[in-house]
Amino acid sequence: MVPTFAITVGLVALIFVSGLVAIFSDTQFLKSEKDRFAWRVPLAVVMGSAFVLLVLVVYSPNGGLLFLYVLLAVPIVFLTCLAVLVAAAIRKRPRRCLSALLTLVAFLSVSWGVIRNQGTFRAYFRWLVWSRTFKAEVLAQPAPANGKLKHILWEETGWMEFDGVYLVFDPADSLSAARSPGESKGIPCRFRLVHRLESHWYAVWFYINEDWDSCGSGSAVPYPH
Repeated sequence: MVPTFAITVGLVALIFVSGLVAIFSDTQFLKSEKDRFAWRVPLAVVMGSAFVLLVLVVYSPNGGLLFLYVLLAVPIVFLTCLAVLVAAAIRKRPRRCLSALLTLVAFLSVSWGVIRNQGTFRAYFRWLVWSRTFKAEVLAQPAPANGKLKHILWEETGWMEFDGVYLVFDPADSLSAARSPGESKGIPCRFRLVHRLESHWYAVWFYINEDWDSCGSGSAVPYPH
């Protein structure tokens, strides 16, 4: 597997380069005195940032790579857009101002949206790529004697406290009607979120410091919203 640092550097650079390529490929945007809207810039930045974020989400269970994205990519793109916006405003080019402003707003919106829903995106794409392996691991387990559902600890996130995500096999699809937050037969803990991956397979997020074998210990922490 490629080292996570190399992935981070390469993908963060991709965002920056995609924006620069879009700008420099539109020579009239830089050289012409004519005021015009550069539609390639917001499109390239949005597509590049969305791709980078989704890859980082898949490879970043503890949010470390996303932290580097926020630390590196966001300031670079923000300052670049701000510089273009100020330059266009000084030269009284309203359409160029609009292009830079739209690029900035779109970039921040996409970044916020993906980061805000990173858990759901990560579960979906990991399942899309590696579902066969996960299914085999769960189905290889003996049937639980206590009526609980087959499961594995799918994610163990959190910097200082345990924050578990479980992959659950539900032959009856009873979890399809479960509400979040809530509880369901076959799952010992009250969960904060359940996400259907496909028929009979679900990702279940527990509360902080709750795990499958120690529910009700009194150490559960309400999840911040």
